[in-house]
Amino acid sequence: MSYVDKIIADLEKKNADQPEFLQAAKEVLNSLRVVVDSDKTYESVALLERLVEPERTIQFRVPWVDDSGKVQVNRGYRVEYNSAIGPYKGGLRFHPSVNLSIIKFLGFEQIFKNSLTGLPIGGGKGGSDFDPKGKSDNEVMSFCQAFMTELQRHIGPDTDVPAGDIGVGGREIGFMFGQYKRIKNAFQGVLTGKGLTWGGSLARTEATGYGLVYMVEEYLNTIGDSFKGKNVAISGSGNVAIFATQKVQELGGNVITMTDSNGFVHHPAGINLDTIKHIKLVKRGRLTDYASKHGDAVHKETGTGRVWDVPVDIALPCATQNELNLNDAKALLKNGVKIVGEGANMPSTQDAADFFIENKVSFFPGKAANAGGVGTSALEMSQNSERLSWSFDEVNAKLKGIMVDIFHNIDDAAKEYGEDGNYILGANIAGFKKVAQAMLDQGII
Repeated sequence: MSYVDKIIADLEKKNADQPEFLQAAKEVLNSLRVVVDSDKTYESVALLERLVEPERTIQFRVPWVDDSGKVQVNRGYRVEYNSAIGPYKGGLRFHPSVNLSIIKFLGFEQIFKNSLTGLPIGGGKGGSDFDPKGKSDNEVMSFCQAFMTELQRHIGPDTDVPAGDIGVGGREIGFMFGQYKRIKNAFQGVLTGKGLTWGGSLARTEATGYGLVYMVEEYLNTIGDSFKGKNVAISGSGNVAIFATQKVQELGGNVITMTDSNGFVHHPAGINLDTIKHIKLVKRGRLTDYASKHGDAVHKETGTGRVWDVPVDIALPCATQNELNLNDAKALLKNGVKIVGEGANMPSTQDAADFFIENKVSFFPGKAANAGGVGTSALEMSQNSERLSWSFDEVNAKLKGIMVDIFHNIDDAAKEYGEDGNYILGANIAGFKKVAQAMLDQGII
């Protein structure tokens, strides 16, 4: 049995109840066979055993009081996965689906994503099964303060710097930062995604969506093409989807779909982003409102149609994990898709991702394609350390540089190991080699 097979077998035995984590770990480990099988150093120091096991897993209760005076209790998590190249860095997710498997999958992916940025940040992730939807601002504040009362014991500007994720935006970051400052009596860059008047970075809101598009744009540049005139399907209608749509439109592409949990909207003439922003960012409403404002658009409820059935040149899944399955991948290929870039974390199932690779669709995995968010978070950390605030254009230029470099690094790694165009393998290997070298340099810790 090979070294990788031994690690996978052990993971399956120890983590049988964690399907999302196993999916992420297997994808990475299978990509690394070509590296670790040719160099016994990794096995001799049990590097993969150490890599797949978090340095620290923290689970805690979060009791808080709702508006009716009733005590509610949620679970909180922080998985500090790997600090070989810098302090733990990764978002906090507040969503009913959150469990240890999802947090571990996200934290494991974060190791390689953060490595690919070229910045000194390790991998971590956290969150809670708390659902901010339908809660008042006072209830969200009550929860965030209770959550941070425990989390503050484990984080710090040189230890672990969380950010936002699904369910955690500027409001939640503000409430948590206020509680951290109150407890610690210190104004520190311990969270990223902060408000612009108190340590936040310009372009952070746009970063993940913009970064996704910058990576695809660089690939198109290398083949003498561009977004101009391309039809693009985007899923999601949150932060990543909105700003990916904005950047695609700026580059001449035509975004024709967006989704939320109730279904999707198809607008062949092109999504009206002003309408989307009003519905989602102002009213906090649903996409069912979109079709009523644009007569040539169609809204389909969940279960009555699939966003990936729409013919497009480029697909950018920006909603959530495993939203795009094998049947969706087959439909996209049949309808002419040439490029798929993941704006969300692991939005494609493994068989869908494999199908794209096998059929020569240029597929950019989330750990590379959505790294702009954490890259700009690291730039926020730098600004906080220097007590400076850079302009939007400065941050945006650095973001684009990061994404261009990531594309070429994963492209070069894929070519080096004889898998030209396999950007999953390229991303995993390029991210791994930097972290692995740091772990080897630092000894058995």
